[in-house]
Order: sequence, then structure tokens, then C-alpha cells
Amino acid sequence: MMERKASVERNTSETQIKVEINLDGTGQARFDIGVPFLEHMLDQVARHGLIDMHIECRGDLHIDDHHTVEDVGITLGQAFAKAVGDKKGIRRYGHSYVPMDEALSRVALDFSGRPGLQMHVPFTRAVVGRFDVDLFQEFFQGFVNHALVTLHIDNLRGQNTHHQIETVFKAFGRALRMALEIDPRMGDRIPSTKGSL
Repeated sequence: MMERKASVERNTSETQIKVEINLDGTGQARFDIGVPFLEHMLDQVARHGLIDMHIECRGDLHIDDHHTVEDVGITLGQAFAKAVGDKKGIRRYGHSYVPMDEALSRVALDFSGRPGLQMHVPFTRAVVGRFDVDLFQEFFQGFVNHALVTLHIDNLRGQNTHHQIETVFKAFGRALRMALEIDPRMGDRIPSTKGSL
């Protein structure tokens, strides 16, 4: 099997980002993004997805976190699309339920080649620390648009906003891990009746 690694750089007037990932890693992560809560959540994705991930970003945080969070999602999505390649042999679909105390979230995804996001998270607070939780919609929208995946996110229960978000990101990591696993029964076939994804 070829190494499923990718390195992507994206530079705009608002952000300068470098992402390196290994889909067949051990969950090692290094972040220098400047948005601590986003770094904490991405660490959950790396660890639960067993994806090695290194992200550096210089963004216009003096304005707010919006461009940085959205553009990290875009660049990470580009890296996933590059690393997964033609998708031969992958399981394609992934899902996970993750509880954390009173919170429970479900994530289901499909490496379909078609971007789509359904995100239903009734946040109980607008801010965690200094982080605007609405920005997670922007992160996931950027990711799906560039990774070309269909992603459904549902927070089924939760009162603590930190728990709501953390269950989403842990479930996202585990769903990615399932979808990207190589299925030995699939061989080198693409998991689609169309023959391409």
C-alpha cells in the first residue's frame, strides 16, 4: 500500500497555513495555530482518528478567529483529499457515537466525492473561553468543501457546551478512522458501483 500522506500550503492575505497529515499514523499531533480551543479539538481528531497531524498557521487573529478557523478547515480538507487519493480499498463510510458525561454526539460521513454538511448542534452557550462556537460550522464547511465528503453531525444531548463540542470532534475523528481504513475484502477496488468517487 502506498503511503497516505499529504502536505499542503495555503497562503492568502488573511492566513498562511501549512498542513501535514498521515492517514496511517498513530495520532501524533503538533499545532501552532494561535487558537488554543481549536488546537484542543483537532488534537481529539488526531488521537481518536489515529491520524498524524501537524498544522501551522499565521492568521489575522488581531481581527478575530474567523479566517483562521475557516481556512484551517479548508486546508485540512485539501490535505485529506490529497492523502486519500483515488480511494481504492477504503471503507468509504464511517460513523461514531461518543458520550462525555451528559453530552452525546453522532457523526456519520461518506468520502463520496460530493461536499455536503448537515450540522445540528444546539449550543447552550455562544462562547467557550474566548472562542465563538459558531466558527465550528465554518470549520466543517471548509473541510467538507475541500475534502469532498458528506458529513452529518448531530449533538443528541448536552448541557455543557465544551462537552457538546468535544464529543463532536472525538466522534469526527473516530468516523474518519473507520471510513479511511483499508478493507482487505475490497482489494484495490473503489467502493462505488460507479467505479469512481
